[in-house]
Amino acid sequence: MQRQRVPEGSATAKAVDYSLKRWGALTRYLDDGQLPIDNNRIEQQIRPVAVGRNNWLFAGSLRAGKRAAVVMTLIQSAKLNGHDPYAYLKDLLTRLPTQPASRIDELLPHNWVPTI
Repeated sequence: MQRQRVPEGSATAKAVDYSLKRWGALTRYLDDGQLPIDNNRIEQQIRPVAVGRNNWLFAGSLRAGKRAAVVMTLIQSAKLNGHDPYAYLKDLLTRLPTQPASRIDELLPHNWVPTI
């Protein structure tokens, strides 16, 4: 593709140049029917972070903010793997103290099987 008849340095020229430089990535979904045409799934996953960003400004400290990030990661990972986040976290926190280190992978969201 080429950019023609667009004034050099204009906002439109910058937008067209940006798109042309990334044309391969922008049209990748045309070569693989399993790739989505949009990124709505990812946008939905990061929405809780974007919405809560102002609320987390006052987490208390950097350490508290990092702990909040870990919990949010566990919640989103549970959701992505089709689990109820509350049930996952409750079971995880119950089993974690006695889980052998050699079997810790069993508690990861993609491996987790709820206890009865």
